[in-house]
Amino acid sequence: MTLKLATIVATLASVSDARLVGDPDLIIERLAPLAQATNSDLAFLSHPKYASKLALSEAACVVVSPSAEALARERGACIVVADPYAYFAFITQLWKRHHSPAAVPFIHPSAWIDPLARLAPDVSVAAFACIGPGAVIAAGARIGEHCVVGRNTAIGSGSRLAARVTLADDCTMGERCIVHPGAVIGADGFGFAPHQGRWEKMEQLGAVRIGNDVEIGANTCIDRGALQDTVIEDGVKLDNLIQIGHNVHIGAHSALAGCVGVAGSARIGAHCTVGGGAVVLGHLSLADHVHISAASVVTRSISKPGSYTGFFPIDDNAAWEKNAATAKQLFPLRERLKQLEKSFASVHDAPVNARATQSSASHDNPEEKP
Repeated sequence: MTLKLATIVATLASVSDARLVGDPDLIIERLAPLAQATNSDLAFLSHPKYASKLALSEAACVVVSPSAEALARERGACIVVADPYAYFAFITQLWKRHHSPAAVPFIHPSAWIDPLARLAPDVSVAAFACIGPGAVIAAGARIGEHCVVGRNTAIGSGSRLAARVTLADDCTMGERCIVHPGAVIGADGFGFAPHQGRWEKMEQLGAVRIGNDVEIGANTCIDRGALQDTVIEDGVKLDNLIQIGHNVHIGAHSALAGCVGVAGSARIGAHCTVGGGAVVLGHLSLADHVHISAASVVTRSISKPGSYTGFFPIDDNAAWEKNAATAKQLFPLRERLKQLEKSFASVHDAPVNARATQSSASHDNPEEKP
């Protein structure tokens, strides 16, 4: 299936003010990277450092910023827009809607749905899914193969659970959410009290509340709260293999990359980013618009927006980079310091020895005048 350039621009007119330069009837057969695109593909240029590849690209059309328009015009058709990267994201959404088959409401015979569950008429439930009593699933939701939807759990309209997702008892999920395979939402948090050499389980009596337009990656785990709920606000994006501890609160439109760990009762503000493999320790708070670099360990609360990097201790990113550059020179500096110490010792000791010899000679010859 194909799309005309004019159709793409017209369809996305509500999300961005883009301008088409070139033949509006040009047919696009595929979306492709700039370097690999052919004469029937649509590509994009979002960063100036890749501008050299633009002239060499064989793409039928390229999405570019106004600063690259002149260069793009020299090679052919282009779509000029303020934010090419975001615009291309909208194009991919349009492309998938256009090429994916429409979902047909269907409940597989092997699915088990409790009589007390309430499903909207156009909900799809795939093979071997299990939906518990009191569950409420709104219009247009899709439940994948082998999913488990627990007791009294609510799923908003248009949300999609891929295969093998578990949404445990009493949890809620908003509208238009996407949960990828193997995610577990609402398992018990890690709560144990030491008592007489043993660990006593602290029952996890809260739940998980997920807002609208949230996306949760494959095999990510979000623990239910101990007493209050774990909260994931609107628009949050979680990558694969993330661990969210009990009572964590993540603000709207924050994004966490793969293998991030957030310990219990931590609070992450809105519009934050946490790089892959980073860790946020428990009971800490991150202000809105805080950005944590990959593999960093957040050991203290951060109250000021900005970028932060480091293993221990975490610091303002600019300060950390200066300290890191200095740290790389520590061994050469150590060797130089050792040489300086030796040189200083030899220079310092020479006059002392001379004075000692001179003093000894004067004692040996009392008649010698000073």
